[in-house]
Order: sequence, then structure tokens, then C-alpha cells
Amino acid sequence: MTRNLQELIEKSRAVKMSETEQEAQRRSFAYGSAKIENNDITRDIIDEAAVRLSKAPNDE
Repeated sequence: MTRNLQELIEKSRAVKMSETEQEAQRRSFAYGSAKIENNDITRDIIDEAAVRLSKAPNDE
């Protein structure tokens, strides 16, 4: 591994994302993953699903 890459990895370990940033990351991941399987997926569909899921009762 190059020294530059190692330094970037070390810096990234100290990054703490806010809840808003984490949610944006989750939605981006969901969009990218779903888009691979279904070209009709849009970011709006992912956003709508995230809102519905956030309102759903937890089954813990």
C-alpha cells in the first residue's frame, strides 16, 4: 500500500459523520445498489422508500 493511501486511511478513521450525512450515505448506497438491478430506479423512489421506512414501526 502506498504511503499516501495509508495516510488517507488513517485520516478517514477520525471522521465522524452526522446523522444527516449517514442518512445521505445510506440512500446513496441503496440507490447505487438498486440501480444495478433495475434501471428504472430513481433517487426519488429511494427517498420515498426511506421516508416510509422511517415511519414504520420497529419490529424489535
